Amino acid sequence: MSSTPDVSVVIPTRGRPDLVTRAVRSVLAQTVTDLEVVVVVDGPDEETRRALAAFGDDRLRVLELPSPGGAPNARNVGVGAARARWTALLDDDDEWLPSKLAVQLDLAESARVAMPIVACRLRNRTPRAEFVMPRRLPAIGEPLTEYLTVRRGLFHGDGFIQTSTILAPTELLRRVPFTVGLRRLQELDWTFRALSHADVDLVYAAEPLVIWHQDEDRPRITFDTDWAEQFEWLQRIRPLLTRRAYAALTMSVISSMAAPTRSATAFRTLLAEARRHGQPGVYDYLAFGQIWLIPPQLRRTLRDRILRRPGAGRTAAAPRPAPAASPDARRPVGPVRRVSGDSGRPSEIGA
Repeated sequence: MSSTPDVSVVIPTRGRPDLVTRAVRSVLAQTVTDLEVVVVVDGPDEETRRALAAFGDDRLRVLELPSPGGAPNARNVGVGAARARWTALLDDDDEWLPSKLAVQLDLAESARVAMPIVACRLRNRTPRAEFVMPRRLPAIGEPLTEYLTVRRGLFHGDGFIQTSTILAPTELLRRVPFTVGLRRLQELDWTFRALSHADVDLVYAAEPLVIWHQDEDRPRITFDTDWAEQFEWLQRIRPLLTRRAYAALTMSVISSMAAPTRSATAFRTLLAEARRHGQPGVYDYLAFGQIWLIPPQLRRTLRDRILRRPGAGRTAAAPRPAPAASPDARRPVGPVRRVSGDSGRPSEIGA
């Protein structure tokens, strides 16, 4: 490894040695070999230290924090220690396909803005099915906050970004750190705030390059977050969103956290908030209704059965067909580039 690698990879972890070693193996198997892997262990964890020491690879660095501070804090620590110009993020329970960094680095180097966020599609692997997300890529001129939030169907994942898909300039990740203490929607929060900077834009690789493991029998923060806490977060970032995006997040994501409480007050509060400060569409109302009427497990089962059907991941809304795959591992396949200055900036979307 050179003194300055091509890319730094930051992986936060704690108490999951089997998972983090799988994630690290997927990084060390990349076609890009001049890299460093910075694993940040979020608190004392001897078993994880031993598992990582077994790699014996000088590209791997392990930083152990004195006490747990949460994944956002661990990511920020890892970014602070990164030595490369580009940093890629990976959650410890996910893994990458071998060409992931090669494709994204090519897109990053050819981007039209100084600070590109390079994302990609992923394979969402659940106990019942596997399907590709996002199901479509951003349309030309589409506000990015709406692309990431507004549904064109009953199920989420129409537009999508997830932590393990993100590669960005190390400078940007330091300028816009992850919000410490935020337990859910960390990548969405970070993306919205990063896109508020004029020199930042979002670029997608069209092919799935990440495997997102949704092991629903394992405890996950996603399933137990207090909805009121996340509602307060959404209200704080409202100036960064269009009215359509604000309504969509209120009626889908925040409502999905509140619905298990069966609280009539929560139902009325969220519906009123979406109508007062947002601009709900038909699918927002339909999503809101199914979230409150259909149990979460049944919704997930129906989603997986529908989305795993042949052709379910394709949509006519994609802005252009993807070209044929290139034999050159360093060339991107089917990218969509957003032009700097497209709508979606806070100054253009209003509150």
